Amino acid sequence: MLFTFLLVVQAIVAAALVTVILMQRSEGGGLTGGGSPASFMSARGAADFLTRATSILATIFVGLSIVLAVIAATQHRAAAIDTSLVGNAASVNAPAAPAPAPDLLGNGAAGQGAPAAPANAASNSAVPLAN
Repeated sequence: MLFTFLLVVQAIVAAALVTVILMQRSEGGGLTGGGSPASFMSARGAADFLTRATSILATIFVGLSIVLAVIAATQHRAAAIDTSLVGNAASVNAPAAPAPAPDLLGNGAAGQGAPAAPANAASNSAVPLAN
């Protein structure tokens, strides 16, 4: 229950963080290297509401991420694992062993003194035998 609540709060914080970041005015710096270095550390830039909101939301986001990871790790360790099918896995996936084929005379299994039936005996059943 706590995990679900914190996960919803995390999603709301993430949406707010994205919104605040997108609302900020571009100062021209970024990856291009443009803009003056003085504007980055100005008093107006440090006191700006959006800058403060971004840092606060980012801190909350990282903190919630760590808490959620710890909760998920402890819940996973305490979860019971169903092992009822572990012993039956080989018998479920293994094909059944074929029964021994009777010999041509019908005397039990092939290979006990009589020749075995040919592999294509079923396909030869439609051919009439000479009398």
